[in-house]
Amino acid sequence: MRPDERALAPDLARGIMLLLIVLSNTAFHLWAAPHGASGWYPVDGSWADRAVQFTMITVLDMRIYPLFAFLFGYGMTQLYLRQTAAGSADRTAVSILRRRSLWMIVIGLAHAALLMAGDIIGYYGLLSFFLGWLFLRRGDRALKWWIGIAGAQLLLVAAVPVVAALLDGTLWTMGDAGAEPGVEAYAGAESSWLAAAGTRLTTGLFITFGGALAAFIGGTYVVFLLGFWAARRRVLEEPGRHLPLLRRTAVIGVTIGWLGGLPSALAHIGALSVPDNAQSETGVLTILRDVTGSAAGIGYVAAIALFAHWWTRRRAAGRTTEGAATAVTAISAVGKRSLSCYLTHSLIFAPFLAAWGLGLGRHMSSATMALFAVGVWLITVAGAYALERAGRRGPAEAVLRRLIYPRPRP
Repeated sequence: MRPDERALAPDLARGIMLLLIVLSNTAFHLWAAPHGASGWYPVDGSWADRAVQFTMITVLDMRIYPLFAFLFGYGMTQLYLRQTAAGSADRTAVSILRRRSLWMIVIGLAHAALLMAGDIIGYYGLLSFFLGWLFLRRGDRALKWWIGIAGAQLLLVAAVPVVAALLDGTLWTMGDAGAEPGVEAYAGAESSWLAAAGTRLTTGLFITFGGALAAFIGGTYVVFLLGFWAARRRVLEEPGRHLPLLRRTAVIGVTIGWLGGLPSALAHIGALSVPDNAQSETGVLTILRDVTGSAAGIGYVAAIALFAHWWTRRRAAGRTTEGAATAVTAISAVGKRSLSCYLTHSLIFAPFLAAWGLGLGRHMSSATMALFAVGVWLITVAGAYALERAGRRGPAEAVLRRLIYPRPRP
């Protein structure tokens, strides 16, 4: 796709998503801090640390992955429709997407083993392989039916533990009984890179294959299907035609998502009283946070699309400043090179923070780690903007493109 053909909203959403992802991963690098019932966040720290933890649980936890899933499904359909509109056979377009999915699994597992245990590239690669095969070529009527089925499946799976908790009196519980802190699965405290690599690969395999299986069982793949549906209607390319839908989605989705994460956030900072035995096998507060995350993720996409529509009209009227225009262009440049920027996060995070590197994770808190994450994201913004000015793709995107597109025969 030529630069002048690209819509602002998808690239801007991916660029902002990368900031939210790098922030949501920060807790797993605080490997020396004592962790609470959720297994994710430290239980000590200053008022600034507690404010960051509260905000993370309410606004980011399990809310950014659905945003990624929606955009991933949207991008798959965009690619498929572009290929077929350009005259490619249906089978050719599908084969390109399948190669893309398979290579993303390989890249994701390599990323997990080398640097970042919580990689999500492989997870979405595996999901996209099966979801593309099952749903990409289905008609609108069938796709809507499956969106309804998956949504009902998601609600049903979430309702069962809640009802069980009501019956046995453990409603105000959070976390997962006996679960190890997330930092252990990331192996940040391991002083040997090789030993840490083994732990990271194990975690990466579990997230990729176990997470994909859980998505099918739990119905969270509904967000992918919503991305398919929205791309067919060009919701992000032409937000002006879908303003009522986008407004409703943004308000309802963000409200549900934030209210769903609020009890866990209040319980974590001690503002909500929970039983002494705060951990259970169900962890109802945690389940509520996770299930409502899908609504928040879709709400975030809608809000960014509304901003993109407002910005495009304002710029066309000549009412934008040069600095603001540069900032929007730079963030969109990150979105165009999202794979490269995502991998760059780990190239900086792991050597600086892990015990086998400089070990700075031992000395940082939730607040300082959040500042570090914003700084890392800004580095990728600067790099992506430089590539945009030079008219070059991201290095990871260039490699993936060579791997997935068939080479012309001489």
